[in-house]
Amino acid sequence: MENTKLNGTIRKNIQPGKTVEIVQKNHQRSGELTEGVVKRILTNAATHPHGIKVQLETGEIGRVKNVFI
Repeated sequence: MENTKLNGTIRKNIQPGKTVEIVQKNHQRSGELTEGVVKRILTNAATHPHGIKVQLETGEIGRVKNVFI
């Protein structure tokens, strides 16, 4: 994957089809990241301090930490 990453707390950085790294609710303590492709954006706000919540194409839901460009 490319080394260039965008911040996952800003909604305009994220679009369906983009590859992202998310942290799922059950991995918040460990900080384990899951990589995948965005299917849907679940957060309506323009920003969120903990990351925009998305659903990946695999069905996993979590908050975006990094967006690959």
